[in-house]
Amino acid sequence: MSERADPELRGPERAAYRDGERSRPALVWRLRQPMLAVASTPLGGGIGTRHWIVNAQVALDYARTDLEAHLAAIGAELGLVGPGVGFLTAAAVDDVTSAVDGGVSASATVGLRHPTLAAAPDDVPQGSVVGTVNVVVGVPVRLTQSALVNAVITCTEAKAQALHDHGLPATGTASDALCIVCPAGGTAEQFAGPRSPVGASLARAVHAAVVAGMSVWERQEPAP
Repeated sequence: MSERADPELRGPERAAYRDGERSRPALVWRLRQPMLAVASTPLGGGIGTRHWIVNAQVALDYARTDLEAHLAAIGAELGLVGPGVGFLTAAAVDDVTSAVDGGVSASATVGLRHPTLAAAPDDVPQGSVVGTVNVVVGVPVRLTQSALVNAVITCTEAKAQALHDHGLPATGTASDALCIVCPAGGTAEQFAGPRSPVGASLARAVHAAVVAGMSVWERQEPAP
C-alpha cells in the first residue's frame, strides 16, 4: 500500500441552517485541503475535487425538486467555499454513527422507514428522504478513478451486509447516497475491492457505522 495521508476524515461538526421560520440541523465536514471525491449526491455528484461535505436534515414532508440549488444555498449559508458535496435526509443527523478501520473512517445517518430490495418489482412502494442511509467515507490514500468506482461497490455491499446481518430483508432504501473522499495527490492505489487492503478496511468501517446507525434508529422509530 502506498504512503498514507492523515489517517481519518475529520468531522463531522454539527451546524444549523434556516428553513423558513425554523432552524434545522446539519453535519459539516470542512476538508483541510481539497480532496478527490466520488459521490452519488444531488450536489457535487460524480468524480471531482471537493472542499466540503454537508448532510442536511429536512422535514418529513420535504417535497422540493431543486435539490442541487437548495444544497448550494445551505452550503453558502454555512460559509462553505468552493465545490462541495451535499446530502439531504429526514433522518436525525444528530444520531450520526461513525467507525474507523485501518485509517478508513465512515459516518452514517440511517433512516429505514422505507427499506427496499434493489431488484424489487415496480409495484413495490419506493421511499423518499424519510428512509435514507447516507454514508460519508474518508480513505487515507489516493485512489485511481477506477478504484474509486470499485470503492462505491464495496461500500454498497458492506451496507447491504449490515442490513442482512441485522435481520432486515432489504439492500437499502430508494434514496441512499454515498460520498467517498481520498487525497488528491500521491501515489494512487489501483484496487478497492473488499479483499484489497484499502477495500477491506473500507467495508468493515461502513458495515460497523451502518449497523450502529440501525441500532440507534430502531431505538427512536418503530420497526419498518
